[in-house]
Amino acid sequence: MAETSFDLLGTVELQIPSKPEWVAVARLAVAAIANRLPFSVEEIEDVKLAIAEACTICIQQAPSSNVIAITCEAATGYLRVRVRDHRDAARTEELTDKRPSTLAVEGLGIFLIQALMDVVEYRVDSESGTELVMTKRVSA
Repeated sequence: MAETSFDLLGTVELQIPSKPEWVAVARLAVAAIANRLPFSVEEIEDVKLAIAEACTICIQQAPSSNVIAITCEAATGYLRVRVRDHRDAARTEELTDKRPSTLAVEGLGIFLIQALMDVVEYRVDSESGTELVMTKRVSA
């Protein structure tokens, strides 16, 4: 995607507690930002579902993390959302050994995010945490 042809409209950063009851706040905040761009109602609903899945993956991957950091970059042609947890590396290694079924759940979440968004990058690092970068292009 040639981003140089797009004007950056703004960047919004949000941190929510890494708890399921806060995912709705992330959904609403990202939906409000997406609403500033010429997305259809269906596209905004796709973004809301993708952000909920991304937050859920972070919560499942890093239960010891206190916060989920969300950065939204709005441009004339796209919305890019970065969702990241901050995990304790020692705790992550311990959980990886005990929770093999989590990978199947995450795979489904990632599959859904990929179906809803145009570009998805997903990284898990035992030291720095889980990071999902999702881009939705404005269709014009």
